[in-house]
Amino acid sequence: MVSRVIPVDVFDLVIIGATGDLATRKILPGLYRRFFDGQMPAGARIIGAARAEIDTEGFRDLARRAIMEHVGAAKRDAVSIDAFLEALVYVPLDATGEAGWDELKALIRPDVVNAFYFSVAPSLFGDLTERLHSYGIATPETRIVVEKPFGRDLASAKALNATLAAHFREQQIYRIDHYLGKETVQNLMAVRFANILFEPLWNSQYIDHVQITVAETVGVGGRGSYYDKAGAMRDMVQNHMMQLLCLIAMEPPYHFDPDAVRDEKLKVIRALQPVPSSDIVRGQYLGTAGKEPKSGYLEDVEDPNSRTESYVALKVQVANWRWQGTPFYLRTGKRLRARTSEIAIAFKQPPHSIFDDAGGSWPENMLVIRLQPNEGMNLKVMIKEPGPGGMRLVQVPLDMSFAEALGEEGTDIPDAYERLIMDVIRGNQTLFMRGDEVEAAWAWTDPIIAGWEARGDRPQGYDSGSSGPDDALMLMHRDGRRWRNIHG
Repeated sequence: MVSRVIPVDVFDLVIIGATGDLATRKILPGLYRRFFDGQMPAGARIIGAARAEIDTEGFRDLARRAIMEHVGAAKRDAVSIDAFLEALVYVPLDATGEAGWDELKALIRPDVVNAFYFSVAPSLFGDLTERLHSYGIATPETRIVVEKPFGRDLASAKALNATLAAHFREQQIYRIDHYLGKETVQNLMAVRFANILFEPLWNSQYIDHVQITVAETVGVGGRGSYYDKAGAMRDMVQNHMMQLLCLIAMEPPYHFDPDAVRDEKLKVIRALQPVPSSDIVRGQYLGTAGKEPKSGYLEDVEDPNSRTESYVALKVQVANWRWQGTPFYLRTGKRLRARTSEIAIAFKQPPHSIFDDAGGSWPENMLVIRLQPNEGMNLKVMIKEPGPGGMRLVQVPLDMSFAEALGEEGTDIPDAYERLIMDVIRGNQTLFMRGDEVEAAWAWTDPIIAGWEARGDRPQGYDSGSSGPDDALMLMHRDGRRWRNIHG
């Protein structure tokens, strides 16, 4: 199977914060891969802007190093790299001052798609939006891309949205969540809405429960000062995991249209019930004596009294006709056994067993959607175990790994940032969050955080390299269910 590469229109993409970690790790390598594959048209330009006092050649050298480090050898073609670097320009820029803005304006071409990627702290968004307008750079067609965090609570999210809305219409604002750019996440919508096989079963009558897991093996690393002010709930649940839950639980939109899709996601968020404290487990990873990593969370954030969670598990209920009585179990954490992100839909048992020796019970059918590593889908079904000796049942997977099903194309799935940036150039907001989505998610999240802060709860310690706190196991065991094993 050969995927089609459809070039986008000619564009000027301005990366503000172009010398930072996100730009060098994701944005620039991703744009090069789109160039290599023929999706970035001749005449398109990437304009780097940051405080660093370097020139265009210095920026190109930085981009070359980023490509060599973060792009696979199969696409590191010297001729292609040189051609891509020719499309790069740089201007030193003061986000909070006046330096560089006239020079930036002189570079922007009004007759092509203009997009500005704010790869900077949200505290700078107001200054950037104000200057884009005061210098006459922005037009009614300009698109801006903003990175999370979209606030740290409902009040700050509303203030941030108001800052952006002061100069840009909602149709111009692209709030990026890289989870929505993953191939498997989009395939989830295709599996649900392009096949009659699953949608009739996609409700509480047939689905017993849903598990969403985002596990990391790393600790907070150099992000300790930021992470300790956020925690797993703000950093992962309120945005990434909320979006995954919405795609699982949403009703079919009337059309694959940006606002139609986002309207249905918003309905899910508003249908989320408040979560009682008994359905929440928080944890902090511990160090491992005598071997690496020796430090625990408290050492990594350099605060022995921190009550911020590096792990959280929740039992969530969606109060609507489709999902009444079907719980969604969410868990995410750092320093766990393996790096994995997956959604597992567990179907109910058949209402009656005709197989006496099965005892009326066997493992449930389960659809597992893997986001990382090895993106793909796996459907577990019961069959007869081969061989003589009666009807013995065994569970086997009907596996669809993209790498196997799509041949070489499946081994080279575009990075989420590549797809999302190309969607910005196309003007397609389907995979980007709308302002009211963000605010609704915080309106649900804020009381949960306020509750444990008011109680003074301390997170439960868990061993590095484990599956998380013991209480998280009990969260499901008391319902007669079990978490899936965390494995890469």
